[in-house]
Amino acid sequence: MPVVPNRKDFIDIILSRTQRQTPTVVHRGSAISSLRKFYMRKVKCTEQNFREKLSTIIDEFPRLDDVHPFYGDLLHVLYNKDHYKLALGQVNTARKLIGKISNDYVKLLKYGDSLYRCKCLKVAALGRMCTVVKRIGPSLAYLEQITRADVDVHSLTRSLGLMWMSSHTPGILDRPFEDRNIIEMCSITALAHLRAAAVLFFLDISGSCGYSIAQQAALFHSIKSLFMNKPLIIVCNKTDLQPLQGISEEDMKLVMEMKSEAMKTVIGLGGEATNDEGVLLTMSTLTEDGVISVKNAACERLLNQRVDLKMKSQKINNFVNRFHVAMPQPRDQKERPPCIPQSVSEAKAKQAGDKEKRNTEKDLENENGGAGVCSANLKKNYILANDEWKEDVMPEILDGHNVYDFVDPDIVHRLDELKREAEEGDDEFEMDDMELTPEEQKTLV
Repeated sequence: MPVVPNRKDFIDIILSRTQRQTPTVVHRGSAISSLRKFYMRKVKCTEQNFREKLSTIIDEFPRLDDVHPFYGDLLHVLYNKDHYKLALGQVNTARKLIGKISNDYVKLLKYGDSLYRCKCLKVAALGRMCTVVKRIGPSLAYLEQITRADVDVHSLTRSLGLMWMSSHTPGILDRPFEDRNIIEMCSITALAHLRAAAVLFFLDISGSCGYSIAQQAALFHSIKSLFMNKPLIIVCNKTDLQPLQGISEEDMKLVMEMKSEAMKTVIGLGGEATNDEGVLLTMSTLTEDGVISVKNAACERLLNQRVDLKMKSQKINNFVNRFHVAMPQPRDQKERPPCIPQSVSEAKAKQAGDKEKRNTEKDLENENGGAGVCSANLKKNYILANDEWKEDVMPEILDGHNVYDFVDPDIVHRLDELKREAEEGDDEFEMDDMELTPEEQKTLV
């Protein structure tokens, strides 16, 4: 969605653009036709800039009839779709009014008889256009609020490439529909529009959350209509504080009623009425007891639902005849072990015997006491001229200086080069002395 400036910035942007796109100097002695064209161009350019900017806002903002119903309901929960439509309608009305003002003043400019009259008409036209934009200032601020969505999650790709995704909908309380806040309404909207989703209703049987089992059961029955045609699992959480078998008879009766409601979803999805496996589960997040079982049960029921939906679709008839699952049945009690040639067995046995297992650093660590007792020797693989140097202790700081700043692996080679250069310099000096005559040598001395 485009950025929507406030009314002051909106007017400054349009007038500045008009000033850049049109001539700015007109001569007093010019013909009246030139003066009319000059100011008519100003008015038309301003109207065109206003129309383009307002049209961008109207066209780029989504239409509620064209988006998915979930996004339409979510927009209604967050910003009220009636206000949204009203704001876009006011912007559209402003665009029409600005076009009408431009046409009226262009007609008047055609009959301007002096520079002063044409200039006054231009000022009046631009002033009325800016007044129209000022009046829709609240609508522009409202639309800008919609574009500035405060997203708490990091920017991710459209598809995460994961087989399973979860949606957390906390904060729903048992109270009338009109008293629920925005967070609760967002959760309810998501539950109403999610398709092919398994619903996990977490029940705190310990009561440490501040709500009793009766209150949580009342909440379940108030929103159970959102769970129709979706796999529903009742998860009794915090069993480390209170096991399911230790609750009172009244609370157990409420839990069983919730289980019976969850069984209706199983029957509605084509399941057997006697199969209550995976409908009522227990877990403890603190001790992680039953967490994997809950996850596996939810994924299994969701997968079965998706398979059933695909099997009921019309497209499945086009290629279902290509699938054939062979399930061989034993015809007698005779054992038929796999037939492996003797030569292959001997070759594998010989290969396994010849192959020696290489001891890794982890194996050596376990042999010498394990982690915390024995640590890997990182110096034994050093490549040095003398193996006795591997265990030498290298100081790091000496006389306040970092030793490694003065370490040069080529220091011996460079020292030999310096000595060689010094010897060559001495030899050249002696050869120069030999080439001098006795008189030059005496003078040099």
